[in-house]
Amino acid sequence: MNRTLLPGKPYPLGSTAHKKGTNFALFSENATRVDVCFYEADGKEVDCVTLVERTAFVWHGFINGIKPGQLYNYRVHGPWDPEHGMYFNPAKTLVDPYAKAISGDVDWKAPIFAYDLASADPLKIDEQDSAHGVPKSVVIHDPFDWSDDCRPETPLPDSVIYETHVKGFSYRNPDIPENIRGTYAGLAHPSSIAYFKNLGITAVELLPIHHFIDEGNLVDKGLRDYWGYNTLGYFAPMARYSSSGDQGGQVREFKEMVKALHAAGIEVILDVVYNHTCEGNHMGPMLSWKGVDNATYYRLVQDNPQFYMDYTGTGNSLNVRNPQVLKMIMDSLRYWVTHMHVDGFRFDLAATLARELHDVSKLSSFFDTIHQDPTLAEVKLIAEPWDVGEGGYQVGQFPVLWAEWNGKYRDTVRRFWKGDAGQLSDFAYRLTGSSDLYQFDGRKPYASINFITAHDGFTLCDLVSYNEKHNEANGEDNRDGSDNNDSWNMGAEGPTDDPEINKLRERQMRNFLATLLLSQGVPMLTGGDEVARSQMGNNNCYCQDDELTWFDWNLDDRRKRLREFTCRIIQLRLAHPNLHRRKFFQDREVRKRSDGSLVRVEKDAAWFSPDGNEVSDEAWNAEWSRAIALLLNGRTLQVSDEEGKPIIDDSFLMLVNAADQGVEFTLPESPSGKGWRQVVDTENIDDPFSDASVDGSVIVGGRTLKLLSDGATRQIAASKN
Repeated sequence: MNRTLLPGKPYPLGSTAHKKGTNFALFSENATRVDVCFYEADGKEVDCVTLVERTAFVWHGFINGIKPGQLYNYRVHGPWDPEHGMYFNPAKTLVDPYAKAISGDVDWKAPIFAYDLASADPLKIDEQDSAHGVPKSVVIHDPFDWSDDCRPETPLPDSVIYETHVKGFSYRNPDIPENIRGTYAGLAHPSSIAYFKNLGITAVELLPIHHFIDEGNLVDKGLRDYWGYNTLGYFAPMARYSSSGDQGGQVREFKEMVKALHAAGIEVILDVVYNHTCEGNHMGPMLSWKGVDNATYYRLVQDNPQFYMDYTGTGNSLNVRNPQVLKMIMDSLRYWVTHMHVDGFRFDLAATLARELHDVSKLSSFFDTIHQDPTLAEVKLIAEPWDVGEGGYQVGQFPVLWAEWNGKYRDTVRRFWKGDAGQLSDFAYRLTGSSDLYQFDGRKPYASINFITAHDGFTLCDLVSYNEKHNEANGEDNRDGSDNNDSWNMGAEGPTDDPEINKLRERQMRNFLATLLLSQGVPMLTGGDEVARSQMGNNNCYCQDDELTWFDWNLDDRRKRLREFTCRIIQLRLAHPNLHRRKFFQDREVRKRSDGSLVRVEKDAAWFSPDGNEVSDEAWNAEWSRAIALLLNGRTLQVSDEEGKPIIDDSFLMLVNAADQGVEFTLPESPSGKGWRQVVDTENIDDPFSDASVDGSVIVGGRTLKLLSDGATRQIAASKN
């Protein structure tokens, strides 16, 4: 087939469709020749065109007659010199690193390895053609009517994030048409949106939707990559979650999902994996970057570049120090914001992206580039602030524009409610926004993304139901997954018919949910925890694309009660600025006389022991301390309404008791002087929100949280009527 080739342009990278054809542009500093090859729908290669123009290491050309929907890949020529990090092999067809859509799956039985797999010699080239085993890039041109789409722009301190999975959330929902269950369209269905709105969350954080592949060892076991941390394309939405096919329809369906969620006031945050790719180490497959220019895209061992630096535990790490790799990441982020309208990103193993030579650095080029980019200035940037390399645990160390998954919050809150000794002081920091981590570098409480569970680890139900992990279904003899989950088995392992044990477990789940949603900072709820979703003790369900991970929408009374509890707690949080402050607590000088002299100092917050006195230095770190009260003063908010008038909110007194037995608390005076009313009691299984007046003292049951309010806003409203 003859194609007319024109010089075209070196920018933008990738394929760009025009009226008369398509422009192709591929960066490869070390290549000697680049061919773009075209395929029929069945994968048969029908033509290859050599891109003869080269500008600043970008190979480019405009090819007449190439229309949207065309499948294509690259073949890149250059030196085969593995010992110097060069893996060029034109027998291997390569997915465009800038592909906006990707079609097909990897065939692990095809010759997709650049070296001779039969001899397992990584230095010996394999010259078999891999085209039939490699997914194909898709030329797209997808004008989309965003019309009145408006980003919710929910301020981070007012956010409640819901981490969920596109497929798992809707795949078993009987209220959604079967043909769109488990897809972008399923997540955007009115039934799904109604659920999110009723729950009260403000943002969905989606597990990776960048196009990914199933690892070969999983395919051999009959398993699949469910979580999606195995990226093949940083610009392409995962075709598996599309009800519109994989020839470009996935792009439109993703946009329609975002538009529908935005119309409901719900933001979309993507979990993104820019730290590594699906190509593994030097023994892994060749699918894209490795064959395009291995030495550019990957961090190689400096004195032995045949091998990869691996800060991620996956075999490779992207070379973010290279300007072209950093450009690819930035182009990807901007694309998802400008073209796909997403509202933020959670960066997987973000510490890897900040490594300059080897150490994690706040001054890295990655941060510098992110911070100066106006497109990213108003989206949410959330780091998973660790990786598996030396010095990789960086909680509290990211720059001022970033929020972080607060791993210390998760660990401390779990240990406190488990009843571990010596947790009181750290628990107090976590409950009030982790000022020890974020106050002294210019950040606010909302830099802390608080969570009890996440996709990685036990669900909340399993956390209170299992002592040990049960990952046998993963096919690794239960060796995979974390061994340190701070789980607490209350009387039996796994499901039980014992009503007392189930009652205790349900209370503990309420304790965790109440703590999470009443803490300062930003709560992240793991999808399904609000309905006691169980994975039967599997704390590493990365490969379980089945009933173990899909949401079960058939709720019994216990699960309905927990969902209603979660809804009510979220409503309470969002209704009261005192429960999600924008600044850290401090003492305030208030009530000055006309001459300016100080009447008294009023505290934003105060901690009390059960005896009614403020917590002593001895008690903070005592092994026996497991009960404490936190007073949140609603008179000191330092926020104003639209007319500039100071806002006064309810004051709250949170009473927590992680001991086995009940504890009597002597109550401090309420800031309003109007006394206290109980508004939450996690011990009350039938009516945890019963409203009752409380005078003088109150008994808080074993492993129970109570929240009291002075009802200041109700009193103000009543006085105006």
